[in-house]
Amino acid sequence: MPDKIVLAPFTGDISEILAFLKEQLADIFHLPIDEHPPLSLPQAYNPIRGQYFSRPFLERLLTIKEGNEFILGITDKDLYTSGLNFIFGEAAIYAGVAVIALARLHQNFYGLPEDKTLFKQRSLKEAVHELGHLYGLDHCPDPHCVMHFSNSIEDTDVKSASFCKNCRKKFEFLRKK
Repeated sequence: MPDKIVLAPFTGDISEILAFLKEQLADIFHLPIDEHPPLSLPQAYNPIRGQYFSRPFLERLLTIKEGNEFILGITDKDLYTSGLNFIFGEAAIYAGVAVIALARLHQNFYGLPEDKTLFKQRSLKEAVHELGHLYGLDHCPDPHCVMHFSNSIEDTDVKSASFCKNCRKKFEFLRKK
């Protein structure tokens, strides 16, 4: 398992959420959390959809991966992948890299007043979820578990930032491998 987690921001002003995630993820995963300098956006924009295709983000993260670490890319862009209208995040499990998309985690994306506390909690849930995948965890049927698949922002709001009892057990086992 990894010696550290590296947060890799793509261009955009996300310093406040980076600082929050750095502190929270260190407490959850009990690993050092490093921060990579901001990365340029990959050539992934689809003007017809008005979104970015996620795979080039993962490929870009692979170019900075060094040694025994997990890399979590963070972008303020709206991402999608093949077969889905949008994604909150995606993990390349065996490669040790993942990305989360912050755009749809903001209340103002849905025409509502911004709520910084809610945004931070949503961001933490998606970060823990994608890192959980990097550890080898699958989606969980428990709607309150952080590993539950979020098909909507409501799903993200229902789940917690913690693993359920079963996923915690799996996580502890996988973490020792």
